[in-house]
Amino acid sequence: MRSISIIGVGCTKFGERWDVSLRDMIAEAGVMAIGDAEITGEQIDALFVGNMSGGRFIEQEHIGALIADCAGLSRLHVPSTRVEAACASGGLALRQAVLAVASGYNDIVIAAGVEKMTDVSSGTAADALAAAADREWECFFGATFPALYAMMAKLHMRRYGTTHDQMAQVAVKNHHHACFNPIAQYHMEVSIEDVNRSPLVADPLHVLDCSPISDGAAAVVLAPTEMAKRFADTPIKIIGSGQASDTLALHDRRDLTTLDATVHAGRAAFAQAGIEPRQVDVAEVHDCFTIAEILAIEDLGFVEKGQGGKATEEGLTALGGSLPVNTSGGLKACGHPVGATGIKQAYEIALQLRGEAGRRQVDEAEVGLAHNVGGSGGTALVHIFTR
Repeated sequence: MRSISIIGVGCTKFGERWDVSLRDMIAEAGVMAIGDAEITGEQIDALFVGNMSGGRFIEQEHIGALIADCAGLSRLHVPSTRVEAACASGGLALRQAVLAVASGYNDIVIAAGVEKMTDVSSGTAADALAAAADREWECFFGATFPALYAMMAKLHMRRYGTTHDQMAQVAVKNHHHACFNPIAQYHMEVSIEDVNRSPLVADPLHVLDCSPISDGAAAVVLAPTEMAKRFADTPIKIIGSGQASDTLALHDRRDLTTLDATVHAGRAAFAQAGIEPRQVDVAEVHDCFTIAEILAIEDLGFVEKGQGGKATEEGLTALGGSLPVNTSGGLKACGHPVGATGIKQAYEIALQLRGEAGRRQVDEAEVGLAHNVGGSGGTALVHIFTR
């Protein structure tokens, strides 16, 4: 297998983008990434696009061809593939691009992600997202994603003593980080009291424990590392890529306080990279709910199981801590356009390792990790990056 590097990145503003369409956003992100890599359309061998539910959100399927068309690549007949893994669609698009370049089948490949979620009612959006759970055994009985993650949170609190305030601190931290990120959906500080006083969604999760409905797109350009210096002054090498699956429904899981797909994807990525969790300098993890970040830092091996809440409370995952997590603001505050999230995570890590993250820059960041989850943990992707 060949070594792979990121040679270009681009990302739109995340948020309620009433002024733009899905086509506009993916074209914007793609143009930025191609410009960053200083390549032309003629040099692109393939395109992989993460998109969870264009059919529900904008009543458009055949997303792969649509993206190639609006990006101006259809005239070159560049193969374009739509990739779906619920909220991990972007991470899976990145992995497919990695495999295409690593295998030698392609040289220059774009991995992108896009979702336009705000053109439908909140009820329709919630129902579309619920399709990432087990429709027959969970959704038909009234379970929503806040309810599913609330069950995980309840058991984690009972078993390990995790508190409301510790979960709220995840939101406090990520909103603070987002204030330094120009593409973030929310540029506002929140307090623990703000989180705990916000309306209850599914006990113990409040509105400010939950990621928002968002629009946005992101793209990265990959090339073999041996070619990367032709296009980028600071190429970012992808040294580990792991993917794993688990049961779709929670009732079949081994342990509700552990996402086994994250555990196995993380182990695969760390083994391929030849490093240990303690060597990671900065991480973007899937914080669709505040409890999800706590579970992620445990399942990835950054802290022991049950210690994620305490580690967050003590500042380990904040800027200035020993392992800053979600410097972009995470899904919670940067936004969560589901198909784009996994690519945005790679975009953020690339900026950090290039030293281009501005006021949220992690000092001397050399190794970064991105962790993307589909649904309640049925799919997980982990990628590890280095300068």
